[in-house]
Parts: sequence; structure tokens; C-alpha cells
Amino acid sequence: MRSLMITAHDYRSRRRVNVHFIAAELKKYGPTSFFSCQYSFLSQLKSDPRKSLNRLANKVGLRDGVNCFLWKTFIHPFNTRHNFCAPIENFLFKRYINNPNPILVEWIKNTDVIIFESGIAPIFFDLVKRLNPKAKTIYLASDDLETINVASYVKNTFAEVGPKMDAICLTSSLMADEMPDLKNCYVVPHGFDSSVQDHANPSPYGPGLHAVSVGSMLFDPDFFVIASKLFPEVTFHIIGCGMEVLPEFGKNVIVHVEMPHLLTLPYIKHATIGIAPYRSENVPRYLSDTSMKLIQYDFFQLPAVCPNGVVGDYVSRFGYTPGDAESILRAVRGALEAPRLPPQKLHLSWSEVVERLLAPDKFLDTRLVS
Repeated sequence: MRSLMITAHDYRSRRRVNVHFIAAELKKYGPTSFFSCQYSFLSQLKSDPRKSLNRLANKVGLRDGVNCFLWKTFIHPFNTRHNFCAPIENFLFKRYINNPNPILVEWIKNTDVIIFESGIAPIFFDLVKRLNPKAKTIYLASDDLETINVASYVKNTFAEVGPKMDAICLTSSLMADEMPDLKNCYVVPHGFDSSVQDHANPSPYGPGLHAVSVGSMLFDPDFFVIASKLFPEVTFHIIGCGMEVLPEFGKNVIVHVEMPHLLTLPYIKHATIGIAPYRSENVPRYLSDTSMKLIQYDFFQLPAVCPNGVVGDYVSRFGYTPGDAESILRAVRGALEAPRLPPQKLHLSWSEVVERLLAPDKFLDTRLVS
């Protein structure tokens, strides 16, 4: 079986998210390709984690048995965020679609299964059906489109093509309300590789209390401005947030550059508490199921601090209201005083996740329950 994943991530990047683990499993079925799009000179102005791979752009590469391609254009389509700019936004997207990279065209023609990750990937659905109408098409809803702030053009396109796909696989049932049609929707949650335990030693910390935050999604630096001053006895470690140290941070805040996934594991396992500093109280509820950092904290038995909206039914999570010092005080204090509890939920292995992605109708646990 030949598979292709279209996404805004790159398989060679240091940051590991669900699509990386899925691609690693897909290659066990046969040739697997990872096409990274929506990258251009504009990306150099943002905290795009693919910037470190710029030298590899527009070249076919091979990483751990997966074919990789980072498509870099002079400018890529993006959300202009202004209604009066809609004609420009539409023009950019249509030009992007009408001038597909030759590697993408070649890979589409020679693929059996194509996975469109949430983001702009669905704009290539019509191209896929034209070039390879027999290919199985699967939409992987890693995030809700509203949450990741995609352009209206992408939302409108997904509303049209989503029902035509063979399957829409949601990483949380809480995403269902945002789907254009539920007839082809299934629930396939994130997996977890329990072998990470083998890479989580030794401790990188010295004596004392240590709090860790990993990743950059919806990152709220104000949490650390407040918490570092409320808890001067705690050292706050921020890994891969995509920004520099702020002068407002206390001296007990250490910002680490982005590091390979395996190197983050000792920081998580040996921390006193974990932090998921999402910047809004109105973060989507589905993050209580899909947040990779919160899943890792749970696995390593870390009490976790996060906004109230993503506490879910975990007794090991302590909620706060972003920007509210009093609630941050209560949450961090509660986490520091809490015992380490066994993992609250069991997670599928990544191999089990991919089995369900490829044939979600064959499993009872993928069915949406209203």
C-alpha cells in the first residue's frame, strides 16, 4: 500500500506531533510520502518550526524510510483576517491550487491512500480526484479549523469536499459539531508510544521544584509572567514555545530552544508539575482529549496546570483562568501539593491508530456516540 500525507508539518522537523507517528506506522504498510505545504518566504517572518529545514526546501528527501518534500513558494496563501481582503485571499489560494508542485502531482498519481491533515490540505481534494479518482481519501482532524484560524477559503472548501471523502477521522468526539456532515465521521484518538519511558532518563534538573511546558500551540507567555512571581521557589522550564525570554519573566524562568522530541522526555518525567499554558479560557474543549503535552503529563504521572476549559474529567489537572493571578495561584499550588497518580486513561498505540484510520468502519470504538 502506497500512502501520502498532505500537511503543514514536515516529517524531518524536531517537533513531533501526531502526523509524524502516523507516518512512521504507515511506512510499515508500504512506500510513504510526506508532503509539506504552505511554506514560503513569508514563513521566515514567523515562528514556523520548518525554518530550520529551509535548506532542504523543494528537494525530495528521505528520512527514516519516509519520502519528504517541503514545498517552498515565493508567497503562500494565508488568512488575511479582513473581509475586504477576501478577493486577494481567494486569488492566492486559487493560484496555489492551479499551479501544484510537480512532486505533489507525481505522488498523488502513484498513491493508494491520501491523508489530508486539518489545515489547508483539503484544498487539494479536487486535484486528487482528478489525478487519481481511485485513491482512498481520509481527512485527519488534528484540530478544528476555527481553532487554528484557517482562511475562509479553506473552511468553505472543506465544507464542500468533506462529505465526499471516504472518511473524516476526528481525534476527539468533541469536534463533531464543527464537521460539515457526520455520515462519514469516525473517532480515532491520538495514540501514545509507551516506549518513551526508555528515553526519559536521567533527570536534567538540579535540586528544587521544577515546572515544565512543552510546545507552542496557543502559547500564553503571560502565564509565566504571573506564575514566576507568585512562585519564586519554582524553576519554570519552557521548551519550544517559539519565542525568546521576555523581560517581564521572573529570573526563575528558563526558555529552552526547540529540541528533538526524545530530548524533551526527561524534562517531562522528572518535573514536579506540567503546564499547558493555553492563552484563552475559551480554548476548544477537545484539547482535553487531544493535547499531546497533557497526554504526556498524564503518562508520566505529572499533576498538570491548564485552563479550566481543558481540565476534562482528569483529577490530576488543576484549572485556572488565563490572566487571573488568583486562579493561577490556586492551580499551581494545588498541582505542587498533589500526589503523582497513575495514568487516568489508557491510549491506543500508534499502530492501532493507523489501523483505525485506514478502515474506521471496521472498529466499534470509532463510532460517534451522540
